[in-house]
Amino acid sequence: MHNSTTFADDRALDLICLGRLAVDLYAQQIGARLEDVASFAKYLGGSSANIAFGSTRLGLRTAMLSRVGDDHMGRFLTETLGREGCDVSHVSIDPERLTALVMLGLKDRDTFPLIFYRENCADMAIRPEDVDEAFIASSKALLITGTHFSTAAMHEVSTLALAHARRNQVRTVLDIDYRPVLWGLSPRADGETRFVSNDGVTAHLHGILPKFDLVVGTEEEFMIAGGGADIMASLKAVRAVTPAALVVKRGPLGCAVIDAAAAIPASLDEAYNYRGVQVEVMNVLGAGDAFMAGFLTEWLRGADYDACCRSANACGALVVARHACAPAMPTPPELDYFLAHAARLQRPGEDAQLNRLHRVTARRRQWKELCVFAFDHRNQFFEMTQQLGVSEARIPALKSLLVQAVRQTESALKLNGGIGVLIDDRYGEAALNDATGRGWWIGRPVELPSSNPLQFDFGRSIGSHLISWPQEHVIKCLVQLHPDDDVENRLEQEAQVKALYDAAQVSGHELLLEVIPPKTMASAPDTVYRAIKRLYNIGIYPEWWKLEHLEPAQWSAIDALVNERDPYCRGVVLLGLHASIDELAASFEAARHSATCRGFMVGRTIFHTPSQRWLAGEIDDAQLVADIRDNFETLIRLWQQMRRQALGAAA
Repeated sequence: MHNSTTFADDRALDLICLGRLAVDLYAQQIGARLEDVASFAKYLGGSSANIAFGSTRLGLRTAMLSRVGDDHMGRFLTETLGREGCDVSHVSIDPERLTALVMLGLKDRDTFPLIFYRENCADMAIRPEDVDEAFIASSKALLITGTHFSTAAMHEVSTLALAHARRNQVRTVLDIDYRPVLWGLSPRADGETRFVSNDGVTAHLHGILPKFDLVVGTEEEFMIAGGGADIMASLKAVRAVTPAALVVKRGPLGCAVIDAAAAIPASLDEAYNYRGVQVEVMNVLGAGDAFMAGFLTEWLRGADYDACCRSANACGALVVARHACAPAMPTPPELDYFLAHAARLQRPGEDAQLNRLHRVTARRRQWKELCVFAFDHRNQFFEMTQQLGVSEARIPALKSLLVQAVRQTESALKLNGGIGVLIDDRYGEAALNDATGRGWWIGRPVELPSSNPLQFDFGRSIGSHLISWPQEHVIKCLVQLHPDDDVENRLEQEAQVKALYDAAQVSGHELLLEVIPPKTMASAPDTVYRAIKRLYNIGIYPEWWKLEHLEPAQWSAIDALVNERDPYCRGVVLLGLHASIDELAASFEAARHSATCRGFMVGRTIFHTPSQRWLAGEIDDAQLVADIRDNFETLIRLWQQMRRQALGAAA
């Protein structure tokens, strides 16, 4: 079905979303009453914000127009949208109100108890001065949700935005987004109810419908907008006041489209219909927002309605089958894969390739170069205290001073975005807490030191340990893996690594695998290559590899393997193993032309001698920090010099 909508050219933005911007707390215990839920997952939420997030992820240039409180949750929302690439320059900070909140339970496929905490919330206090005409005019389209017409103040603001839009040839979109509780038509704790007939709401919506070019809603939402006794009568009432294109979401049946100014057919089945894909439902909340994001992405690109509906239905199906809303929105590669295999993906969450695409193709921070100071060592620090006859209790203070040194190095060398640390949580808990939130690359070890076969430091239930980790922490695991090892030992090692990999897929943490063949076995030039290839063969795709010194030919082989098996791999880093500065310089030289090597993660070369002297009382805190910095910065300069030479040679 042809889409005849035209859009203004040369606009900086494709879409501005005005409306709800809130925090979603979704129950993690599926099947429990909301009263019995023990924990919640926190996500970005609010219908308009979800649409902005989803359409940005799909490639639109999107902006959000709303308000958040001057609070931690407001900053979480703006940072989340900003990281995705959505323009948040017109999200105002409200000093008087808190950020809105939603709590959801997932009792069964048909029961989703829902509570909106939105009384006097920030996103319902958008002011006329927040709505800048030049900003509205910079976009091809403006989307507003029905909730932002539900109070007199928000009706005024939304109407002003519409006036700016229509004066500047900006297409206008209404997501009816009818929640009776937000219109005061159901008890405050009853956010689950989707439809309550009300003449006042119908009249209110009738007054705004003529101002929109596209109106989207469920059958129930069009019934409140039209006020008819059934869907067709309601659609005729809507058509009587607006020539807008109408899109009716029909759940598992897909959707129906009635083009702009077209007559309403005798039945919805006689309209243009696009059949939806069938999936098993986990959480219905947010599926409509995903539908809208998918539809608008194609609509704003001028695609015909079949492409708009295909994208919309697929996005809705993926989100309805997942726990979250905004984070569950698909990326373009993921959406393409799902559409190509939809017939067999009734449970999208169980398809490893789809889940992997969702994980690795979403926007994430890029690390073009990494200079990492590794002091996650546990046995080495303990042995150092024993040799010197000092208390083990001094190690945590030492590790906190090492973070100080990294902080000073970052500032001195202006390494923002390229520096990192590896820190354990046995001796380095305070150091980890200090490092977290600074924008550094942060890794934490999980292996029991020197274990072969691999054991985890906190027992086999590694997934339960990851629950308490900040999301920015990267799982680091050293495995003494040799492809020619005894079969029983090798299989045990591989099973442990696979369990860790699976746990990381659930927790969302990135994984770094440090592969070092055991020194008790002979190694050939291709030993590490074969070990990595074996891990790929059994379905393990870590974000990072950490490897010891390789010759240029070995680096070429590793580059080719990673490029073939995992083009989404974040990279390879060099380890140190207490090598001298000269030995590390040779390793840097050998790796300088590698396409996958991102930098180094070195520890004992940097910390060993200064730490010994500090523990022995030979130097004070300031000298320790200075000595650590000197070693660390020497390695950084060496690495940067090698990379500059490699880039110069390539040019």
